[in-house]
Amino acid sequence: MQNHVQDAPIPHVLIFPLPIQGPVNSMLKLAELLIFATNDIHVTFLTTDHVYNRLQVSAPTTTCFHRHPRLSVHTFSDGLPEGHIRGGDKFLEMMDAVKDVSRSLIKEMLVSNVSSNAINVQNLKHPFTCMIADGLYDFAVDVGNQAGIPVLYFDTISPCCLWVCMCLPRLIDAGHVPIRDMQDLNALVDVVPGMEAFLRRCDLPDMCRGRDDMDLINMQRILAQVKQFQRAQGIILNTFHDLEPTLLSHISSHCLSQVYTLGPLHFLLQRKMEICSLQDSLVTSICSNSFWKEDKSCMAWLDRQQPRSVIYCSFGSQVVMTKEQLIEFWHGLVNSGSTFLWVKRPGSVIGMDDDFRKWNKEMDTGLINEIERKGLIVSWAPQEEVLSHSAIGGFLTHSGWNSTIESITNGVPMICWPHYVDQLVNSRVVSEVWKLGFDIKDTCDRVTIEKMVKDVMNLRKNEFLDNATRLANLAKRSVDEGGSSYLSLDCLIEDIRSLKMLMPNSSL
Repeated sequence: MQNHVQDAPIPHVLIFPLPIQGPVNSMLKLAELLIFATNDIHVTFLTTDHVYNRLQVSAPTTTCFHRHPRLSVHTFSDGLPEGHIRGGDKFLEMMDAVKDVSRSLIKEMLVSNVSSNAINVQNLKHPFTCMIADGLYDFAVDVGNQAGIPVLYFDTISPCCLWVCMCLPRLIDAGHVPIRDMQDLNALVDVVPGMEAFLRRCDLPDMCRGRDDMDLINMQRILAQVKQFQRAQGIILNTFHDLEPTLLSHISSHCLSQVYTLGPLHFLLQRKMEICSLQDSLVTSICSNSFWKEDKSCMAWLDRQQPRSVIYCSFGSQVVMTKEQLIEFWHGLVNSGSTFLWVKRPGSVIGMDDDFRKWNKEMDTGLINEIERKGLIVSWAPQEEVLSHSAIGGFLTHSGWNSTIESITNGVPMICWPHYVDQLVNSRVVSEVWKLGFDIKDTCDRVTIEKMVKDVMNLRKNEFLDNATRLANLAKRSVDEGGSSYLSLDCLIEDIRSLKMLMPNSSL
């Protein structure tokens, strides 16, 4: 028996995220979590040259692949020119390019363990025993089956949106999708179990609006994606059980496989790092995983503000807005009287220079003066640190899932201005189910913004803070020893260890 254990293969996981900021951030945290929580699992992180180069902008990230002997990174070219934006209306171009290149690459890696572009070659001696792929890679299970390697999916969107996507056939059969009448967007959708009382047509993922052929293509992709979930060995989600128990039960029934809830992922990683730091003084902080250099001067500025007095405004890594929308937001914020921290990502405002100092000629001088008096503008912020700061009283957000669950963890109420995919569902759940703030989708006027900010930061502050604090406490409990996410991680680790014996290896 002792010889058998010695000869058993070392667990080696290939993690393959979607090459955009949100999924890369989540799945890098998962990679580190598997390293910190075990002493035997090896991880190889597969991503594009473009993503790896962007990660180098954030100095702490460069140590992420070097401070762990069991964590490697393998990069490949997506074949797109460096100037390609790889997001927004070019997202599908990027996805198709990545799929074309990565499918054959993954086959080769899983079978022969070839990793010629590995940044850290420590893992090359250990064959892959498992793959964790982003939920949008619908080819992953087929490739894994051909190579004899079990596959788990990590769906980095919200569970509430994932459940809506799983119900897409029902939505189509009931005539809710694609939406034919844009005048009837507020009609309730009654065919998504667990969401009948509050989900409206306007809250469905944006491709359901059927605006053009691309929306229809995206719906077909989602239908193909959710079918693959039933063939995977398991599904990993960045959530915790007490946040949405009913929907998680529905998802588990649909997937017919194990669902691992590891959220809030950043908080669970922090907990595991705290344990490791007691044994290893070199373990000090979580890597930023940011595509942009973080301006940490905002933290010193926050230190000078009163508790719960600042509204943090950030629309993530993909959303762009017009100059007119920007001006409406700024008038609303200034008129609300609240102090604000605004993240203006490079290229996030159409047709405007990234240098705020050059805007004086284009905008009202009085507004510029008020912005400089009441707020601080940075190009990118260390969001997890910002949201945990005592000065933050609210979050004006695009409702991306990482941002949403980070806000929940820190007990910060939200004003949601969503744009696409899960953001539209998330914002509705934030306002109507969790009662954490407001959903202002399809709206952008200064009067509405002023009112919402005043309500969150002053008039209804205690109401929203009470709800936010309750969920934050549940989130913290979930990652403590014996909590639901803590135990789910233990389950995932043991299953990864056993998956190496689950399927015999085969040639392609």
